[in-house]
Amino acid sequence: MEPIHNATVYIVDDDASVREALAWLLRSRRLNSESFESAEAFDERISGRFQVTSPSCALLDVHMGGMSGLAMFEKLIASGLLPTLPVIFLTGHADVPTAVDAVKRGAFDFCEKPFSDNALVDRIEQALAQSAAALAQRSEYTGLRARLDGLTERERDVMRLVVEGLPNKLVADQLDISVRTVEVHRARVFDKMSVKSAVELANLLRNL
Repeated sequence: MEPIHNATVYIVDDDASVREALAWLLRSRRLNSESFESAEAFDERISGRFQVTSPSCALLDVHMGGMSGLAMFEKLIASGLLPTLPVIFLTGHADVPTAVDAVKRGAFDFCEKPFSDNALVDRIEQALAQSAAALAQRSEYTGLRARLDGLTERERDVMRLVVEGLPNKLVADQLDISVRTVEVHRARVFDKMSVKSAVELANLLRNL
């Protein structure tokens, strides 16, 4: 797998020795990390206007003093951070059924303690790749929305009918404008949306 640049792994575990061991392991693989001794501390870090802007994932211990990893996971779901911040649970044997249920609800994976260093880092790298893909998709969506917002009301009217497959003559009839005017608006829509055909435009709009 290609190395993922500018990535951050958030380690959330109330055992200092586990945090230190994981941070060392990640450094050995040239991965940056931030460590938190409690879910509350991590929650404070990502509260407010926090947004994931580079590939990231979270390693959450299931059982911690105070807020549990599962409770923190629920907050991540509610905040909408999960697609760009995949969660890998660190769990003891007794917690496996709970962790499996969390995976069904959107967690990336769980690693049972004691875990294999290589297997864990492999999964972390895969989670970071998923985060990178989600960030790229979010960026594409944001850019698409911005391009749509740049269309005039008339250009949107023309675009809607063009996407439906209507030829210029029928678009002109429906909007009670000249064919030449339709051609001008159609060209502007294609230019603003960075497409070259009605089919390409329709495929682009399916991403919304």
